[in-house]
Amino acid sequence: MESIQLVTRDGVSLAATRFAPAGEVRAVVVVLPAAMGVKQSFYQPFAEFLAENGIAVLSFDYRGMGESRPPRFSNSLRGFDATVFDWAELDYNAALQAAKAWQPGVPLQVIGHSLGGQLPGLVPDNHLIDGLITVGAGSGYWRDNAPQLKRFVWFMWYFAVPLYTRLWGYFPGKKMRKVGDLPKGVIFQWSQWCRSPHYVVDAQGAPIRAGYEKIRAPILSLSFTDDEMMSRRSIDSLHDFYKNAPVERRYISPQQVGARRIGHFGFFRPQFRTTLWQQALDWLQAPALNKAA
Repeated sequence: MESIQLVTRDGVSLAATRFAPAGEVRAVVVVLPAAMGVKQSFYQPFAEFLAENGIAVLSFDYRGMGESRPPRFSNSLRGFDATVFDWAELDYNAALQAAKAWQPGVPLQVIGHSLGGQLPGLVPDNHLIDGLITVGAGSGYWRDNAPQLKRFVWFMWYFAVPLYTRLWGYFPGKKMRKVGDLPKGVIFQWSQWCRSPHYVVDAQGAPIRAGYEKIRAPILSLSFTDDEMMSRRSIDSLHDFYKNAPVERRYISPQQVGARRIGHFGFFRPQFRTTLWQQALDWLQAPALNKAA
């Protein structure tokens, strides 16, 4: 495990981590972009598992998040300038470029959790992606959220976000025990998307749709019947954006993997090493996938 810094096109320094397999055998390099409000450290056990199995991994924190949060904003994100477009077009893109430069001779694949699986259509260099696994990734449109989330999420988007963000100058998610602290530009943009039936592709119409349609790499969607955030409808809606990519959709119940619960975050728990993690590993190492890349 090696901590490094990525420098984006606009000169922002991001905290990133490289997980290298022992020896020189690196059949695949994986970029591991995080969900909204989640630090890259959350994914460390899974990244280490992949490295143990011969796969190089690069994780990173978006600007303003985790270890990419500048010290002067450690107590408050008031005045910190960032949007979700910045996270995709600059930060995510820098991670893809860094992974390709680190391991230029192998397929570059992405395992995107939630937001990490939503953003590839907005990433300028998404042609670098040879394969994509989405984990619990679906449209954020609030009417398509899982029933238990939909009961109160309208309050979040139509009342809590505009009120508390304007009061604090950023979204104080830690205080509210919702999502985590987010920059003003990020939460306002995300809120706009989550109020739209078309989610992200509606923000600028055709140009964004074209970004998703440009992706032709194979996609494996891993989603879960007990996900407290994403419904089957929201998951299918997101993956329909990738209209030119072959998509394999696995809708998995906890019972299928001998568990009582998976939920939105459970995939990354080490208890799933021999089940869900192995499914992802098998797909990453599939000869047909890597030959196509």
